[in-house]
Amino acid sequence: MFKSMKLFIAGLMALAFSMFGAPVFAAGPDLSSVTSAVDFGTVTAAILGVAAAVVVVYLAWKGAKMVIAAVRGA
Repeated sequence: MFKSMKLFIAGLMALAFSMFGAPVFAAGPDLSSVTSAVDFGTVTAAILGVAAAVVVVYLAWKGAKMVIAAVRGA
């Protein structure tokens, strides 16, 4: 009896809170005026430049290891 009453009260509270809650499909804030002022082209170029430098270092390291392994094997 007491358990069913608690369940009933919890259901009524859930119904009451759902009627006064925020709409589910509310639109978010419009930040296009802030994001349109930022140019990501230069940032992307800088990140790709750093990534290319890292790849060149990795390839040089790997090539040096292969040369050393070839010299040792001979």
